[in-house]
Amino acid sequence: MVQSSSLRRLLETQLEDCCDADVDERLNALASLDDAVPTDPSADLDALSTLGNGTRYRIASLLVEADDELCVCELSPLVDVSDSAISHALSDLADAGLVTRRKEGTWRYYRPTERAEALLAALETTRGDARV
Repeated sequence: MVQSSSLRRLLETQLEDCCDADVDERLNALASLDDAVPTDPSADLDALSTLGNGTRYRIASLLVEADDELCVCELSPLVDVSDSAISHALSDLADAGLVTRRKEGTWRYYRPTERAEALLAALETTRGDARV
């Protein structure tokens, strides 16, 4: 493993006495962090990017709060955009794996996925922390 001179300086400050073995040990510990990072984060980034739009975030939040699946016509009074914009946002949410849709006749019904529920719950839980 390549040793970093700044890492060596940090360890010397922390340990007062640092040797190559200390640097190697720390580099190995840091390398193990990489195992927790997905090799293909595209699905995660898509989900986060999709929630990064105010309309899509609001719709996902409304669906999470609903007791049952909702139709576009039920979301329309709660979201200040056109029905076609709501439909487009729902399509984006579905593509990102954040909502599921079911067609019944001419109506489409939407519900959040567990992933959407978990992401929004995490944001809710940490919301106060972000305002610091």
